[in-house]
Parts: sequence; structure tokens; C-alpha cells
Amino acid sequence: MQCNNRPAFVYTCTMTRIDFHSNVPNKLAYACRLVRKAHAAQCKIVVLTSQRNELTQLDQLLWSFSEQDFLPHVHATDPLAPQTPIILTDDEQVELPHHHVLINLSGQQPQHFARFERMFEIISSDDTDKAAGRDRYRFYKERGYPLSHFVAD
Repeated sequence: MQCNNRPAFVYTCTMTRIDFHSNVPNKLAYACRLVRKAHAAQCKIVVLTSQRNELTQLDQLLWSFSEQDFLPHVHATDPLAPQTPIILTDDEQVELPHHHVLINLSGQQPQHFARFERMFEIISSDDTDKAAGRDRYRFYKERGYPLSHFVAD
């Protein structure tokens, strides 16, 4: 993840690194594991969903999926968002307090993904989701973004 103790004032001019994780059986549970890993590396994370009910499920799951981990998170519109390392949103128009890591669960290309240092695209085994993921992969590749691909076990 490489976010450990990264000063808040450091700005880079590099392109967003994009990691595709495909064949994911449960996108929300998988996202929780990625959030836990990124948080352990002291990254600041934004998780984007496309639906309010999915956001609510993710919120509940982050509180309960691991008894050993505390993953402080709030919705992007919460007054504590600037001080909270994990932000949840289903609205791309909301102002975000940080742009380190984006976990995209929306099934669409995020409008402002290039503001982030790193983005994770989570693709399920569903045929429609796979096709949309392939389209996004092509889009990023044609524009020269550094890409990697991992197949979930």
C-alpha cells in the first residue's frame, strides 16, 4: 500500500495506479479486507458504491466483520469526515477530505478517479459486472494508466 506515515502535504504528479481485483464472490466482504489492509498501512480510504442500500450494508459490515480490527469510518457528509481515515459515499459530487486510496464498488468509472493516488476496481463473477469491468479496464489502458490485475481465490 505504501501509505505509512505519508505526510499530508506531499503531492505527487504521477498517474493514478489502478488495481483490478476480479472474480470476487462477495464485493462488500472483499472491500472490507482491502480497507483493513489499507488502514493498517495508514492510508486514507474512500469507498464508492452506487446504491444507498449497498452503502448501508458496507457501513454495518465494517463495524462487525472483524472482532480484532477497529476501522473508523463515516459517510462523506459527516462533520467528522476530515478527521476520519475511512470515508463511505454513494455520491460522486460530494467534497471528499482526502484522495489517497479509492475502492470502487460502483460498477462504473468514477468521475474523479484521477484525483486519487491509487484505485481498486472490485469486479464480481457476475457476467454484467465482468463486462463493465472490461470496459473500464480498456478505458484506463487506452489513457496510459498503470494497471494491474488480480484474480480472487
